[in-house]
Formats: sequence, structure tokens, C-alpha cells
Amino acid sequence: MRVLVISWEYPPVVVGGLGRHVHHLAEAVADLGHEVIVLTRQPSGTDATTHPTTDTVVNGVRVIAVAEDPPVFDFGADMMAWTLAMGHGFVRAGLRILRDEPAPDVIHAHDWLVAHPAIALAEYFDAPLVATLHATEAGRHSGWVAGHINRQVHSVEWWLAGAADSLITCSASMRDEVGALFGPDLPPITVIHNGIDVGTWCFIERTPRTGAPELLFAGRLEYEKGVQDLLEALPAIRRAHPGTRLTVAGDGTQSDWLHERAREHRVADAVDFVGKKDRDGLMELMHRCDAIVLPSRYEPFGIVALEAAATGIPLVTSTAGGLGEAVADGETGWTFEPF
Repeated sequence: MRVLVISWEYPPVVVGGLGRHVHHLAEAVADLGHEVIVLTRQPSGTDATTHPTTDTVVNGVRVIAVAEDPPVFDFGADMMAWTLAMGHGFVRAGLRILRDEPAPDVIHAHDWLVAHPAIALAEYFDAPLVATLHATEAGRHSGWVAGHINRQVHSVEWWLAGAADSLITCSASMRDEVGALFGPDLPPITVIHNGIDVGTWCFIERTPRTGAPELLFAGRLEYEKGVQDLLEALPAIRRAHPGTRLTVAGDGTQSDWLHERAREHRVADAVDFVGKKDRDGLMELMHRCDAIVLPSRYEPFGIVALEAAATGIPLVTSTAGGLGEAVADGETGWTFEPF
């Protein structure tokens, strides 16, 4: 088959778990003998003079990385305008490069940010459209979509879900969420749990050690990840286990606020914000720390839980969404109800 994958993340542009998911999926499908083309983007803040559109083959996958257009949009301040501009660039590049080639047998869109180019190219090529919904705006905000931007994102998600010929979610909880939000007239929904290449995550046997415990959080610093709840709990943890320290690996829009929360709870000296880490840096932290804590309030899957398990670090997670399916309490980790 000739498969066109459309994603706003693909290495070296990786924002979160979606980018890693699409990367491994594309290479695995290519390894099965299919022709895989990924339509993605150049890094934010670049332009066509420094980072022109490229068409290369990496590990058996053809990657078309689309240059940013000259108008300047900031994702944080102009999210919808930025997304529409990105989609416009995807459509132009996709048509310019692919229109004289055989049509794709299937187009696979990943999340709402690529809804516009995915639907446009599916219509142009008259190809079936599969959409993987990795999360929902309502889920990220505990059902709240009252804000102007929230409603816009929600409407695009609804449009993509209805326009697709088939839907994929990464957990049963996400399947139920998508059905409740966008049903009842949806195309078939298939649950395909996320996976990782365990060969890239080095497992080590854990041995008891003396000294104060060291906890780890790894992930995006966003409200739904629940880091604020872990910071609030840290004083009680330190009373029960004196000297406990917390390492926070990741970045995001809530970074400054979380620093403030650490100061408010008087644990700033016990928390190390180390920023976003690459795989080797994250693996080193997982090998060093005594346990990883993932206190998500909302989590469609939680791929970092699989990565952590592959390294051997004990898991302490909430049961939010896919985490409750990935971690079995008392068997593969310890779980608690999300806040």
C-alpha cells in the first residue's frame, strides 16, 4: 500500500508523545513493505530561506518537511491562525510534490491540528481517511470548552471525527470519550494501544539503596499532567520520608506557574526542574531515581509509563484514562485515583 501520514510532529520536530508515536508507527509500517510518506513541518520559528521544504528518505520512510510561510504566528498566542497557516502550507506542498504521483491508498491523519490538510488531500486524491485522535480538548479541560479557542478546537475535532472513514484511539477510555463527545453517527472506532521499541530503553535491575528517596516526573508541564498535585503532596511525602527530592523533567506552558507552586508549598529547595531531556538523558534519570510518579488528571494513554517500565524504574501513576489500562495496581506499579 501507499500510505500518506500527516502529522504536525515528526523527528526532529517532537513536541510530545504524538511525535514519537508517529515516528515508530511510520517506520514499522515501512518495514512491513508498504510505501510510507510522512507530510510534516520544519521547526517553528524557521523560514523557507534557512529551512526550505525537504523531501528525503529516512529509515525507509519518505519525509516531506514543509517550510513555514513568511507571516509570523506564535503558537501560544495565535494557535488557530498558526494551525491554519501550517495546514495551508501542507496542502500546497502536498499537491505540488505528490499530485503527479500515484494517489495514496490511504491517508492517516494524527489529531486535529492536521484536520484541514488531511481532509483537503483526502478529497483531492479521493482516498480513504483514517484519523487517530490522540486526545480531545474537552478531555484536556475536564469537559470545559467554554472558551473561544476551546470551542474552535472542539469543533475541528468534531469535523475530523465525522469526516474520517475510520477512527483510531489509543485506549478504551479514549474510545468512550470520543464516542460520547462526537457521536452517535461516527465511523468505526478501533482501539490500538500505544507501544514502544523496548530495545531503545535499557533495563537495569533495581537494587535497594540507602539515603533519601529521589522521585521523578517526566512529561509536558501542562495542567492536565497533574504536577501541581505532586508538588502539593511533596511536603507530606517528605515528612514521612525525610530528605525526599523530586526531579521534574520536561517543559511546557505551566513551567513558571509550577515553580511558583513549589515555592508556595515550601519545597522549592527539594525540587529540581531540569527541563526537557532527550531519550538518553531521560533514561539516565530513570536509572538513577527510585520511582517515577505520573499524577495525570487527564491522560489518553501515557506512553512515558511504557518507557519507564522498560527501564525498570518503579511506577506510581494515577488511573486517569489510558494509565489505568497500562499500569496494573500492585502488579506493574502502584496507582491512585486522579485529583
